[in-house]
Amino acid sequence: MRFLDLAATSAAVSAVSGRKAKIELLAEALRRLDPDEIAAGSAYLAGELRQRQTGVGYASLRDRPPPAAEATLTVGGVDAAIAEISVVAGAGSQARRRELLGALFGAATADEQRLLIGLFSGELRQGAQAGLLADAIAKAAEVPVTAVRRALLLSGDLKQVAVAALTGGAAALAEISLRVGTPLTPMLAQSAPDVGAALLATGVPATVDVKLDGIRIQVHRSGDEVAVFTRSLDDITARMPEVVELVRKLPVREAVLDGEAMALDPSGRPRPFQETASRAATRGAAPVTLTPYFFDLLHLDGTDLLDEPGRVRWQALDDALPAQLIVGRSTATGEEEAAAAFAAALAAGQEGVVIKAAEAPYDVGRRGSAWVKVKPRHTLDLVVLAVEWGHGRRKGWLSNLHLGARDPETGGFVMLGKTFKGLTDELLRWQTERFQQLAVSDNGWVVEVRPEQVVEIAFDGVQTSPRYPGGVALRFARVLRYRDDKPAAEADTIDMVRAIGGKG
Repeated sequence: MRFLDLAATSAAVSAVSGRKAKIELLAEALRRLDPDEIAAGSAYLAGELRQRQTGVGYASLRDRPPPAAEATLTVGGVDAAIAEISVVAGAGSQARRRELLGALFGAATADEQRLLIGLFSGELRQGAQAGLLADAIAKAAEVPVTAVRRALLLSGDLKQVAVAALTGGAAALAEISLRVGTPLTPMLAQSAPDVGAALLATGVPATVDVKLDGIRIQVHRSGDEVAVFTRSLDDITARMPEVVELVRKLPVREAVLDGEAMALDPSGRPRPFQETASRAATRGAAPVTLTPYFFDLLHLDGTDLLDEPGRVRWQALDDALPAQLIVGRSTATGEEEAAAAFAAALAAGQEGVVIKAAEAPYDVGRRGSAWVKVKPRHTLDLVVLAVEWGHGRRKGWLSNLHLGARDPETGGFVMLGKTFKGLTDELLRWQTERFQQLAVSDNGWVVEVRPEQVVEIAFDGVQTSPRYPGGVALRFARVLRYRDDKPAAEADTIDMVRAIGGKG
């Protein structure tokens, strides 16, 4: 299949708003892929590369050759080129990677270059999420969508599911099952502004779990073999020796556990999230010990528990694990009990709570109403220092905001990070016009602006960051609204940000 045709599909999916229309476009593209192109092609349609790491950064994408006049690339050829780029290593690797990337972009037309930029940058927001692609795979392969979703639930690999469905149909999908040692996409929680709204979604009585300020882990054990995976299914077993040791001592033969790991201070309270994340990101990065806490059991000694109600899974978890390895959990029959559990979790230094429907199965990979998280929302009024031009669906609009807090000592602003979250099309249009009026420079990638526009930002917390001059950055920042009623001189200060993060 021509890569240009895939780029055209991506653009068309971005342009239409109806779910049915998007599925039709995606299914037609999937049907046209050759068998050996399905893995890469389905990944591209999901806005991802088949290769997890390529070594290609934003600077490399800025410095690219002019587009080709004619389309010669195929999906398979692009995949092969990116695969070659992803394994470049050793002396001279930077120059070699630049050479290979230049050859790929030089052979791409303007439309193909746009798709490649979106794929390499991870900013291809065309509205083709995994759920939508699952429906498209089912339509293209003429198999029940439930079979596709189930296979995706168990394998955690959209590419594998697409290949199975399009080459082997329902029979091949049925062969995909939970395998101890192979990670599966975790069940996710949707958000609610308060415990009352969460209980409306889950119903009562509901189970209330403490939402730990750690990293999500999925642990597989088979005999003495233990593997630890992240939420994104990366294998971090070598970085978690203490978790491996604890799970290996459990009185079980086989198990798949869902939970979190976090660093604790001497009093048992969570240390800053950045310390946990840093410890998990690099083997031997720091002497911080991570403690695991589990909240679900998906498989036990040869029996899959995914389809069992939560209350059954959680009872099995209680029976199999010592209490000190299980997340704090209570039952709420009403808002007062849930609010008390929420307050207790915050007092213990945790993120909040996850309220769960006790009768719900483990819905892998989905963010439904069976699990609802409630966290306190921090907000700050910050100043926009620069804005990046968008890609994919946001091409032609100023999108990613560079956020700054006021420094009362210097009268300037300290950058805290970037965000494009929370921006509606209406806000994108408005801010594109607004920041072009405030622009002081534009290099085609970043537009620096006069620090005059105040924006209200919601975020989940503050973390240490050597990347920014203030030494801190916001976690999961998102735009709430622009504050035209507030001058930049009244924006929140860097001291306030540090105080929220406990670094004041």
